[in-house]
Amino acid sequence: MADYSQHTVETAPEGAKPALQAIKGKIGFVPNLMATMAEAPVLVESYMTMMGIFEKADLTPTEREIILMTNNRLNGCTYCMAAHTAALKLARADEGVIEALRSGTSIADPKLEALRTFAVTINENRGWATEEQVDALINAGYTKQTVLEVIAGTALKVLSNYTTHIVHPPLDKAFEPMAWDPETATAAA
Repeated sequence: MADYSQHTVETAPEGAKPALQAIKGKIGFVPNLMATMAEAPVLVESYMTMMGIFEKADLTPTEREIILMTNNRLNGCTYCMAAHTAALKLARADEGVIEALRSGTSIADPKLEALRTFAVTINENRGWATEEQVDALINAGYTKQTVLEVIAGTALKVLSNYTTHIVHPPLDKAFEPMAWDPETATAAA
């Protein structure tokens, strides 16, 4: 299999440098995933742009992470599970929510659980949600806009999750304490 380099701002192709500079400015370092994505400037720019746009969703940071973490788990992305666990901990999210997302079990809060369940539906059914599944999300207190924002979050995770499946970036030291192993995680029934 092809070996992918992890670029720095200095070694990245010209088209990828602005995206790497932006992430470094935001969090203080270039995560290995983005460093590897830089091989294709269109990919790293797409990911960074979509991430910025997704942050504008009419959802709390925890709700956005529920969508992202659910997709990470379902897609078996060990790198993204660790990175997004770090993001949830930094945002001081409820530990019960974090554990539920990592294990694929129900979230105690019924509204948040409805969002997690709908994110599972969108991922597993490739966007084919029934009227009843959409209504369940709306009846839990979300909106038609939320339905579409779940799709946006799912699309965002396709970019990163599928990339990690091909390029296998090593886990950054900052994310190592949040390492995740799908073999030991409890799967939802």
